[in-house]
Amino acid sequence: MVISIAILKVIPGQEKFVYCMLKNKDGILDVYHIFGDCDFFVILRTDCLDGLKQLLEEFQKDNITAARTILVSYENDMQEFNPIETLA
Repeated sequence: MVISIAILKVIPGQEKFVYCMLKNKDGILDVYHIFGDCDFFVILRTDCLDGLKQLLEEFQKDNITAARTILVSYENDMQEFNPIETLA
């Protein structure tokens, strides 16, 4: 499973359309409308990296002009790391 975050910029005036499209698309866990240089903060989950790539390619057809994607590591990867204890 691949968890990622995408920060999206859309064509001005198309925010409502894109929001509705994102909320109904498989693989999207949550959508947040944000203000500033970009328009949406989206949390995605796919079965594999190829699935993520395919989902991001679909964005290009849906009034999304730019997407920046960040992969999220599994929570289990950080179990051995506890910065509070390390700094104490």
